[in-house]
Amino acid sequence: MIQRKGRLYEKNYKVLVADDDINIIRTLKLMLKLHNFDVIAATQPDEALSQLREEKPDIALVDLNYQRDTTSGREGLELIAVLKHQEPELPIVVMTGWGSIDIAVEAMKNGAADFIQKPWDNERLLQVLNIQLQLVEGLKKQQALLQQNTLLQQQLHPCLQDELVTQSPAMKQVMLILQQVIPSDASILLTGENGTGKSMLASYIHQHSTRKDASFVSVNMGCIPDSLFESEMFGHVKGAFTDAKTQRIGRFELADGGTLFLDEVGNVPLNQQAKLLRMLEEQQFEKVGASRTQTADVRVISATNADLSTLLNAGDFRRDLYYRLNTFEVRIPSLRERKEDIPELVTRMLRNLAERYRKPMLVVSEEAMRILQAYPWPGNIRELNHTLERTVLLSTSNMLDKYLLSQALPLML
Repeated sequence: MIQRKGRLYEKNYKVLVADDDINIIRTLKLMLKLHNFDVIAATQPDEALSQLREEKPDIALVDLNYQRDTTSGREGLELIAVLKHQEPELPIVVMTGWGSIDIAVEAMKNGAADFIQKPWDNERLLQVLNIQLQLVEGLKKQQALLQQNTLLQQQLHPCLQDELVTQSPAMKQVMLILQQVIPSDASILLTGENGTGKSMLASYIHQHSTRKDASFVSVNMGCIPDSLFESEMFGHVKGAFTDAKTQRIGRFELADGGTLFLDEVGNVPLNQQAKLLRMLEEQQFEKVGASRTQTADVRVISATNADLSTLLNAGDFRRDLYYRLNTFEVRIPSLRERKEDIPELVTRMLRNLAERYRKPMLVVSEEAMRILQAYPWPGNIRELNHTLERTVLLSTSNMLDKYLLSQALPLML
């Protein structure tokens, strides 16, 4: 049996046993019950499919021959194919009294994980079942770790409320709009120039919504190759394509119950937009290579610096998708439109940079602050942060003055 911290299973696994011989079913029930398995019995393929839907077994033990055809194994092979079609992750172990290498190979091609022959050896049967369950548990743990890692990576980006600076009239207007929209589940489209802080604002919206205790998942749509779009967004099952060595959880499934942030949404290829639209409208999707439809309850926040009206007129962006994304459209002002926020932004950025590089906190001279506020900042907040990072690295004292600024950004002076 699978050992966990020195003891047997923490739960009883459900085994679907499909065999038309009632005596075999009785024997397996007695033996497997002694080893902490719950047996779900089916004497015909149709009954096995019904039990699959109702009982959700962890593993299946399937005979290849039934009353309609007692020698060829065709009924069992068909059953395996349907079971894997309906539940791709279900491990299936084949058993037959008419076994041969050829029929075993064909069963494996249909999706079986292993096989045994009747009369079986109890130890061999238990070993096969345990190995397959261990593989399933390992896959689940791997998926959980991948999901946890993804979420932790998302959280490494600082995006809490105290990092938003809203002293300028332009940002106060933005926040006035958002405070009315945040409590709802309405889709929000954030527009504005590069580097204005759209991703930080998206996280702020999530942190102050009713979904704040669930996942916030971010994806840059401009970085997804067209060929991997469905796999990245919806996931895939093992073997769905050549390089699909393991199952993958898609971004919508990761964000279930929470918020999905689609950055650079204007870069979604036209041929993929219909698939994205279907998910947004119906909240349904299928993993690549799977037939089972899944649902995901996701609030979508999207962002772009592209001129979507131009893309719409050129036919490069679907109007129905645009309308689905922008229940509310909020334009984030550029940094030159919110100069009143610059002193506070500078102070917070310098504090974070001093901690990161273990250097003294720089004091900004009045002249240097006037220069910072007068500069047009074509790269917006991102450019401001990079400039201040250079001043921290170049500084030899605790003063940020005009001379240090000229070293960090010569075009400024």
